[in-house]
Amino acid sequence: MRKRRDDPEPDYPWRPNCRFELLVDGNRYFPRILQAISEARHSIDIEMYLVISGTSTTRLIDALIQAARRGVTVRCVFDGTGSLEFSSDDRNRLLKGGVLLRRYNPVSWQPLTGNLHRDHRKLLIFDGETVFVGGTGFTDKFCESDAETGETPWHEQMLIVQGPVVSDWQELFERSWQQADKRKRRPMRLISRRSVIPQWPSSGDGHGRVSYSDSRFHRDLLASLLASIRRAESRIWMATPYFLPSLALRRALIRAARRGVDVRLQLSGQQSDLPPVHYAGQRYYPGLLRGGVRILEYQPRLAHLKTVLVDQWVSIGSCNFDHWTLHWNKEANQNAIDGPLAKAVKENFERDFQQCEEWTLERWQAMPLMHRLKVRVWGWVNRIAMVGFDIER
Repeated sequence: MRKRRDDPEPDYPWRPNCRFELLVDGNRYFPRILQAISEARHSIDIEMYLVISGTSTTRLIDALIQAARRGVTVRCVFDGTGSLEFSSDDRNRLLKGGVLLRRYNPVSWQPLTGNLHRDHRKLLIFDGETVFVGGTGFTDKFCESDAETGETPWHEQMLIVQGPVVSDWQELFERSWQQADKRKRRPMRLISRRSVIPQWPSSGDGHGRVSYSDSRFHRDLLASLLASIRRAESRIWMATPYFLPSLALRRALIRAARRGVDVRLQLSGQQSDLPPVHYAGQRYYPGLLRGGVRILEYQPRLAHLKTVLVDQWVSIGSCNFDHWTLHWNKEANQNAIDGPLAKAVKENFERDFQQCEEWTLERWQAMPLMHRLKVRVWGWVNRIAMVGFDIER
């Protein structure tokens, strides 16, 4: 029987027999990335939003050139805005070294909204067998340890993935590679459609699923998160650096908290690279706190994690689940149902919670006038910026 056009199949199903390894902070995952580059036999595919010239990027370029020289096909897609601080000298080194490089939607003279659509994904695929996915960029703040503390300035996670789900990641990269063709000066025209989330695996570990978005026209990521929240039984822990949640997400979190689920948000503290976003997001605190949601702000460093733990369900990738992300960006997360991975993510959350300051309604009510003014002003700016968009739904 012919399928209805308004009832499409899910883009990517759950894949069994997958393996996951969580790596926390760039001083752990960046050496593993360099090792994977040195061991690659056939292909290296990289899709990255933020690329800034510096010590770590120089090390990366050297490794990629060496791989290309030994016959490995190396392809890189860098976002046109995120790579603005990637120097022309470094770009030329890559090209002369045999690396294939494309930029997604380079900044150009076009209507403003044409330049806003970005490729925010962070994805590395080696030999079609191993994937690194998470929230990193190729910058010293992510990848190089501070001489005094021994830690990277930005707190981040990457996930190593192996198994059948890698073929789906490869297919997703191929789409981006074609969309980033230099002849296409603007993002491809997208068709809005309803996301269909596949049924959860009945039991067992090692299940993985690629979840992605191509801006407001395809919201598999948000739909997957909301479906997981609705079925949560014991825990919803979520880490995001830029907290501008949709109305649907706020309502889902509050409903879960009111039915007894432990709902915690781990957000960036005062160490934020985007203070206006930090203050704008705080305007949501009172409603969430009254609804039973716990809000904790990470203090030691800039927390850039994009991680969700719902019971045994894990989602790690590039998506912040904020207004801007859901409306404009290409994003991708690895969703997983896997006991050992859930345990590792839980333990990392627990370590981070010990370094957080928790908000309460009493603290909110006692907030200094200047802080309150910043929240009001930047919250107002955020509302104005989002007028006319459908992201509150």
